[in-house]
Amino acid sequence: MADIGIWGLGSMGMGMGQSLLRAGHRVAGHDVRPGVTLDGGTPLAPEAISTAVLVVLNAAQTEDVLFGSSGIADSLAEGAVVIACATVPPAFARDMAARCSTLGLHYLDAPISGGAAKAATGQLSIMASGSAPAFAAARPALDAMAETVFELGEAGAGSAMKAVNQMLAGTHIAAMAEAMVFGMTQGVSPAQFMEVIPSCAGTSWMLENRGPHIRDGDYTPRSAVPIWLKDLGIVGEIAAAAGIEMPLTETALSRFRDAAALGLSDEDDAAVAKVYARQAGLDLP
Repeated sequence: MADIGIWGLGSMGMGMGQSLLRAGHRVAGHDVRPGVTLDGGTPLAPEAISTAVLVVLNAAQTEDVLFGSSGIADSLAEGAVVIACATVPPAFARDMAARCSTLGLHYLDAPISGGAAKAATGQLSIMASGSAPAFAAARPALDAMAETVFELGEAGAGSAMKAVNQMLAGTHIAAMAEAMVFGMTQGVSPAQFMEVIPSCAGTSWMLENRGPHIRDGDYTPRSAVPIWLKDLGIVGEIAAAAGIEMPLTETALSRFRDAAALGLSDEDDAAVAKVYARQAGLDLP
């Protein structure tokens, strides 16, 4: 049993915290929102925490939790491991690993995939990278939170792989929305689309996961539109530095920007379909 702190109790972090508790660990939950707590959690002083799991939004929040005015890095005991799960540029992950190392801390660059449902059941896929001692220290928490842990090398490699995944996932959502609305212009209803396409070659995990949200008219934010402004923006920054053009990714990003401009930032990312429907003059379910 380990003493674990988890920072960020959103849809992913809350489920991960519950998975850690089910595995028998003592877990202290932290969130910037007043009144948001981890049911069953235990208050722990930072110096008692052997594993700090950061499930925050971005690089800025990751750095703030560790090194901000109330940062925990100086308080964690030497030898503790930081498991950082936000989607960030690889160079940022390498910098965080180096800064943690100077304090005697291990750092695992560990972006996650699988959504809130798999976070709640401890079945995430984690694209992890870091030193062998970091993996060893993080193993009890990783085993509780993930079904699959990919060990990808030194810090930064996990974030590079997550960028590849997010590039595909974001473009798949936009392509699904575009295809569904295109089908509507030809008399194919969203219900028919979701009955047929998941059994055909044009399907994808994102289509099967997000398509029902459009079919059912349910835009409760499991993963909200702004996530893709951030993640596809990171992909674009990495691509620019590498000197590669990515027109498909850029087009998908522009569709999510259009969705935000329409006031859809508080809705599920499947709401990008509303951009296409508006252009086509169609009403979604």
